[in-house]
Amino acid sequence: MPNVKILIVDDDPVIVKFVRANLQANDYETIVAMNGKDGITAVEKEMPDLILLDIMMPAMDGFEVCQRLREWSQIPIIMLTARGDERDKVKCLDTGADDYIAKPFGVNELMARVRAVLRRTQLTRTQGVLPLFTCGKLEINFSERRVAVDGQEVKLTPTEYALLKELALNQGKVLTYSDLLQRVWGQEYRDEREYLHVFSNRLRAKFKSKDPATDYIVTVGGVGYKMEVKE
Repeated sequence: MPNVKILIVDDDPVIVKFVRANLQANDYETIVAMNGKDGITAVEKEMPDLILLDIMMPAMDGFEVCQRLREWSQIPIIMLTARGDERDKVKCLDTGADDYIAKPFGVNELMARVRAVLRRTQLTRTQGVLPLFTCGKLEINFSERRVAVDGQEVKLTPTEYALLKELALNQGKVLTYSDLLQRVWGQEYRDEREYLHVFSNRLRAKFKSKDPATDYIVTVGGVGYKMEVKE
């Protein structure tokens, strides 16, 4: 995929060499930062299309870097973690990452995750123009990719927007966990329910900050999610 710039933030030169070589072999442009501070500076200067961010770094770990970036940037982030604990994986998503890869990982998994995140980003930018969508105080301008609640703009990551769009286009219908996962993340994610749990909660929190009295995303226990106004 030419003209796609990926920032690698990792203090392990062996991992950096491995990741960079495989990305370049697939025609991605790469930038490297060996610590969290330099990673933030590189994002500000280079504005990459995707960030691969290691968790375990000295001084400023990946969680802090991700939190700082999410204060002003919606660039998709894949976190690299050596921890297999489910709580740490969920923390990656809660912090604002779009995905994670547990070390050790192979070339095929790395490239699949990169393609999946970039695919979601590209879809939110290029899909056809749709009319303005409204649901209570929630408004989505699909042509401009703008979301507002009670007249206040809501900043969303590409993955958050992709999930919201699927729910909005099927307003009132229950979308099963598996269906949503495959539509938004891809076939290989069809059993990864924790993604839905984390990202639906992130959307709810952002909407609640603008309209505390209303829920727009409803959980249908044991089945999936739907969009409707729930006071």
